[in-house]
Amino acid sequence: MPTIVLPLSLLGLVPLIAFALGAVGHIPETAEHMLIALIDYAALILAFAGGVHWGLALVPATERAGLRFGAGVLPMIVAWVALILAQLVAPSVALAVLIIGYLATVLTEHRAAKRQLVPPRYVWTRWGFSVVAVVMMVMVLILRGIGQTIVF
Repeated sequence: MPTIVLPLSLLGLVPLIAFALGAVGHIPETAEHMLIALIDYAALILAFAGGVHWGLALVPATERAGLRFGAGVLPMIVAWVALILAQLVAPSVALAVLIIGYLATVLTEHRAAKRQLVPPRYVWTRWGFSVVAVVMMVMVLILRGIGQTIVF
């Protein structure tokens, strides 16, 4: 795996962390905007994660290409559902769906790595990114759920 992947992945966490912290800030209007930005960004990243499997499925003589195309599309569908739920139901429901989507995606990739369908270093990078993303989203759910804010 190219060495640029780790710094880019870390850089990709910056907006996610900033939006999560902003979503629990003490200014209500700003916190609401940051919550929506967090949901939108987390959904984009989840959809992006599925693209890896789509690309791998296009490689000639790929094993289980149909399953790989499904693994490529499913995170995007989950992300889309989360975006709709944020508007029609509640942002907290959208965050819960995204958390489940992130965990399901990284567990699927972990299983794929055991079958040597994805590079092991890729999976460890995805685990790191996913853990931080899930922790941030869970923090937002809990703190907003109990009405707690963070003052910077």
